[in-house]
Amino acid sequence: MIRPALALFTVLAPLAVHAAEVDARASYVVTVGGINVALVDVGLTDNGRQYGLDVSARVAGLGTVVASGTANAKATGSSSGSTLQSETFALETKANGETFNVNVGYDGRNVSTFQVNPPVLDSYDRIPLERRHLNGVGDFLSAFVIKGTALDRSLCDRTLKIFTGVERFDIKMGFLDNDEATSPRTGYQGPLVACSVDYQPISGHFESSEMTTYMAETSRMILWYAPLGQTGYFIPYRVNIGTSMGDLSIVLTRAQS
Repeated sequence: MIRPALALFTVLAPLAVHAAEVDARASYVVTVGGINVALVDVGLTDNGRQYGLDVSARVAGLGTVVASGTANAKATGSSSGSTLQSETFALETKANGETFNVNVGYDGRNVSTFQVNPPVLDSYDRIPLERRHLNGVGDFLSAFVIKGTALDRSLCDRTLKIFTGVERFDIKMGFLDNDEATSPRTGYQGPLVACSVDYQPISGHFESSEMTTYMAETSRMILWYAPLGQTGYFIPYRVNIGTSMGDLSIVLTRAQS
């Protein structure tokens, strides 16, 4: 059974921030094969120096793919530079009567401390975390936030280095195409940029994990970016991952900034 937060938040990016004060909210719906499995709400505050992200998910569950439960995550950090710099990350999931907590501290893009409860037990097939893997990284809530000057291919040309408190991986993105959102049922209508998404596991994962293997080998992952109003920031509009059970899709349904 996949922990709901690790299945959702790895591919889900939240709202963006700007140097001016921001107080924004957004909502996403998560579907698998056209069936709703989760609703996600995102809150963002930014005073031009420090940002805060607050994400909550209600997971309905889908057989053995995603467990029913809830997930809550928070991230804080510096917003004064050209990119967000993580300082704290906290995650709590509740599913099947069990609670799972992660807390991570960052100092200058390096992990300064992390705690997982209950601990993830090492086994013969878990790739060990190494100290060098924890340098130059950020959390996966803030990683997809993009400051930019235009809705163009430059939004896609980047590699995100992420540490979740359990796993260390890279997300390498590349430009695919220009697109447009037209559905009135979504939280945005207008031009988009489509990016390819390449998941590259580094450490902390289990070699026997079918999810890790699939994510690393599939080429069927696409992320669409949309502008967040006139703030100069760009946020995910849609994420699509092809699976054997149908597409796993995460779509923006409401945005208010």
